[in-house]
Amino acid sequence: MSTRAAASDGRYFQSRKTKQRVGKTILLLVLVGISLLLLLPLWWMIATSLKSLTEIMTYPPTWIPKAIHWENYELAWSKGHFTRYTLNTLLLAGIGVVSHILANTFIAYGFAKIKFPGRNFLFSLMLATMMIPSFVTLIPQYIMFSKFHWVGTYLPLTVPGFFGAAYQIFLIRQFFMSIPNELIEAGKIDGASHYYIWWKIMIPLAKPAVVVIAIMTFQGAWNDFLGPLIYINKESMFNLQIGLQSFKGQETTQWHYLMAGSLMAMLPVVALFFFFQRYFIEGMNISSGTKG
Repeated sequence: MSTRAAASDGRYFQSRKTKQRVGKTILLLVLVGISLLLLLPLWWMIATSLKSLTEIMTYPPTWIPKAIHWENYELAWSKGHFTRYTLNTLLLAGIGVVSHILANTFIAYGFAKIKFPGRNFLFSLMLATMMIPSFVTLIPQYIMFSKFHWVGTYLPLTVPGFFGAAYQIFLIRQFFMSIPNELIEAGKIDGASHYYIWWKIMIPLAKPAVVVIAIMTFQGAWNDFLGPLIYINKESMFNLQIGLQSFKGQETTQWHYLMAGSLMAMLPVVALFFFFQRYFIEGMNISSGTKG
């Protein structure tokens, strides 16, 4: 009986393992299929960037270029004034990253480690501003910046960053809450001010969260279309997203140059994320209250 029971148990576990393998294989195939489906627009973008305009306009469309035109990238860069637009975009993104890191970490430090009357109320009030759509404040902001004579400059796109962003303040504040108060007290005993503690202790310890803020801000500034469209009226000050519109005409759109330019504009953000993805994931996990 014991031999039969052992054999029965063996067949049961073997059958169970087989079912698990089949289930994992099916799940893997489904995930691969979904991934390929999601990558189709990217492949169409790459294929279009390597075609001639005549081939793009042919029907039915082809997924693989008949002839590869690498010169589309060179021509898109030169015709689209990409050097100037890239420098403008880097300037906006650089100022945005610095301002958001300084402002958001400074405000978050106050909410996380400094006790003052009304702290929780002000923090809740700040979070409530996240419920207001940005489009609601678009016209009042434009009127205000117009009265400041800032329209036509980079100031409306850079100065607001020095006043903080609610979500990023919340993110970094959650990270600061996980840092022991004993470190703050030790710094105070050594005569350190709040400014010194914030700059020399909190920011270095919050490196993963700071990287998250930097990536989010850089991506937002790099891909910003609406802001420059509203406030910038000189072609020499356009960023990449506005500059790409030069390939769209009233009668025809140069799709091969537009797709090539879009791919080149997309690569820095993708490279930045993959380079810092370890810090990004770590910062998001700790800020959300999960570790490991």
